[in-house]
Amino acid sequence: MPEAQVIPLRPDDEPLPPPVAQPGWDAELAAGLDFLRRRLTGEYDTDEFGFDPDLTDHLFLPLLRPWFERWFRVEVQGLENVPDTGGALVVANHSGTVPVDALMETVALRDHHPAGRRLRLLGADLVFQVPFIGALARKLGTTLACNEDAERLLSAGELVGVFPEGFKGVGKPFSERYTLQRFGRGGFVSAALRTGVPIVPCAIVGAEEIYPMLGNAKAAARLLGLPYFPITPTFPLLGPLGAVPLPSKWFIAFGEPIETASYGPAAADDPMIVFNLTDQVRETIQHSIYRLLLQRRSVFS
Repeated sequence: MPEAQVIPLRPDDEPLPPPVAQPGWDAELAAGLDFLRRRLTGEYDTDEFGFDPDLTDHLFLPLLRPWFERWFRVEVQGLENVPDTGGALVVANHSGTVPVDALMETVALRDHHPAGRRLRLLGADLVFQVPFIGALARKLGTTLACNEDAERLLSAGELVGVFPEGFKGVGKPFSERYTLQRFGRGGFVSAALRTGVPIVPCAIVGAEEIYPMLGNAKAAARLLGLPYFPITPTFPLLGPLGAVPLPSKWFIAFGEPIETASYGPAAADDPMIVFNLTDQVRETIQHSIYRLLLQRRSVFS
């Protein structure tokens, strides 16, 4: 019987490496039990602002990821424009009736940036006045939207996220979608100038359609102490079901950073410099929004 012929493997025929084994249910269970042990024994740290990285990574982010990946199918662009280390100020447009855009931006940077950067959000006073929501926001790393807190975080090398439109942006009617509102007095620019960190413009498309705001029940808003009380196609008509956001297609794009170090800290007190930089950031974000809208085939795809 002739000997079997051994044919040498060509480079293209080289066997593939064995697949990397995914952690099984036992490993996930062990990790979950370890997380519960840390929570019960207090073996976790929070910073001076109340940020709890352990709770964020093991509870909040896993709850947000299905919304990011499957519901909104978020596509992220320009992550190379966000520095790997050091302080930077990420400035984004705000919309959606409920500020889900801030949460999706947080997931984008933590999960998809090469350095896995954490975003420390700045929130309005009202966020911290609402029971449970205020404490939850602190745990997620949000702090008060004031220059003092922003500068302390930026000086410590943190990535800080701000939405200068505030409630004017998140609560605007659907007829004004993707039109940026006024950016206030440029307090975020002053914080960047005093600390010399770059400003990273960020455009978010998709949030406008999750709760299309068709009207505002102003009497109900005054009664509840809210800036607005939204009326959408599903809320309050469908009750609790109306709180489910529509599955719009999202894009989050980080633009080229705008440097501030060359101006020097004293420029923070120059109204003209602050105004010009504020206007530059706003125009950059608006143009990026128009570009992203052209990329999107439809609201839901």
